Amino acid sequence: MSLASYIGCNIELLIHDDDYSDNSFYIGRCFAGESELQNIKEYQLTTFYVYEVSSHWGIAIAENMNHETRVESKLKLLELCKRMDSFLEKGDYFELYSCWIGEETDKREGEITLQINNFDIDKIEIPEKTLVRFEK
Repeated sequence: MSLASYIGCNIELLIHDDDYSDNSFYIGRCFAGESELQNIKEYQLTTFYVYEVSSHWGIAIAENMNHETRVESKLKLLELCKRMDSFLEKGDYFELYSCWIGEETDKREGEITLQINNFDIDKIEIPEKTLVRFEK
């Protein structure tokens, strides 16, 4: 199984599935198909547009994770916030949700709201099945 991360926002992002920033992070498809994107939109996110954040592994930050994977997730999250900050206007937001492929309809285990440019990456935990709303 694969851990996938999804973002939702109320603006359409001009992205291409093959538009890489580097080999480990881009906004576009990797693991998810149409049914997973539809399920995440219906069951987890509150926004109109939904995208997979492809990094060949999802974004999750939890104390019990492998240290290297946790560090990589922190870097991916910071890059995602940087990119989304360039797309969003003041008052907008985006959502992030990570789960194992096939678990998009499972019950959500938590919710967090953060300011897109005002959180301490070393003091947050974002385990899988947690909806994170990043406000600008």
